[in-house]
Amino acid sequence: MYSLAGKKALILGIANENSIAYGCARAFREMGADLAVTYLNEKAKRFVAPVAEELDAEILMPLDVTDDLQMATVFREIGDRWGQLDICLHSIAFCPKQDLHGRVVDCSRAGFLAAMDISVHSFLRMAKLAEPMMPEGGTCMTVSYYGAEKVVDNYGVMGPVKAALESATRYLAAELGRKGISVHALSPGPMPTRAASGIADFQTMMDRAEHEAPTGKLASLMDVGAYAAFLASTEAANVTGGVHYIDGGVHVRG
Repeated sequence: MYSLAGKKALILGIANENSIAYGCARAFREMGADLAVTYLNEKAKRFVAPVAEELDAEILMPLDVTDDLQMATVFREIGDRWGQLDICLHSIAFCPKQDLHGRVVDCSRAGFLAAMDISVHSFLRMAKLAEPMMPEGGTCMTVSYYGAEKVVDNYGVMGPVKAALESATRYLAAELGRKGISVHALSPGPMPTRAASGIADFQTMMDRAEHEAPTGKLASLMDVGAYAAFLASTEAANVTGGVHYIDGGVHVRG
């Protein structure tokens, strides 16, 4: 019903084949998009490079989002190679372990600032660099979680951080909409990704979500990817600013 043929997509946040970013990248590629994939550092590259090869990514580059020069270099390479960008996916979050596993009220200033910078402000920086490369419009997406809206046991300070990310999504949508750039926050249910493994008692969180889901099952990476691919399509160009739950309906139970 729709196609991403001819579209150019930048994917931030693939750690391995179990990443949410991988599910989205795979769906983009299957729908015809060309891919640029980033990896954090040389240690991460050995896990990301095989995935990028599987996806036939045309560009594979290092990107630590705290390094403004690396971010600018990635976008310059995309401009030189492609001359345009149609899709940006931001699937990056971080909080120091000692702050992630503690109470929100005990979070250190340094930990909170690091979490906000890497998990939220990097999305703003990405969108700013993408904007001039989307003269005919495009799509920017990030990844949130229900803990942004309601208190979820053990999610801790990432709840307030993701709430800020969702708010940023709305403001970017309002600011970029007249340029034809839509902005979305994907909100998948819990799934066994590398990032999720850092959350205390995560298996219990998944078991509870599966039990409470109206569909009776957890969302998969491919579920998220299929939804993201639709949002990136021309057919969804008039949809923007939303938090899109892909969680088997868990969020309706409050």
